[in-house]
Amino acid sequence: MNLWWQVPLLLCALALAVALVAAIVALRQTLHRAELLLARLEQELPPTVEELRGLTREAQLATHEARNSVARVSAVVDRVGQVADGVGGLVGGLAGLTRVGQLVGIAVGLRKGVDVFIRRLAGPKGGGHGS
Repeated sequence: MNLWWQVPLLLCALALAVALVAAIVALRQTLHRAELLLARLEQELPPTVEELRGLTREAQLATHEARNSVARVSAVVDRVGQVADGVGGLVGGLAGLTRVGQLVGIAVGLRKGVDVFIRRLAGPKGGGHGS
């Protein structure tokens, strides 16, 4: 080969070697940064996971308390329904008593009216209004 072909080839090989060394140095720096990042994550991850577990436990407790509250409210609502049914029956009974009371009042009034009518029929003929 001629010298004028060897010089450009040597320059290309040298440029390629320099680029390869630069890429290796950059890769080494990237790997070093990744190692630092992983070390930092390794330090910060356990406390974060522990906090997450604590929050999960608190959420479970809150859910349990909410279920208990809903169960208590449900029991109260059922009891209120039972009481309302009882009050409804009582009101129905009182309505029946009111009707019976009205009928008794009418019967008493009729009896008194009949008694007055009979007394007046059986009384003196003078009418007794003025006496």
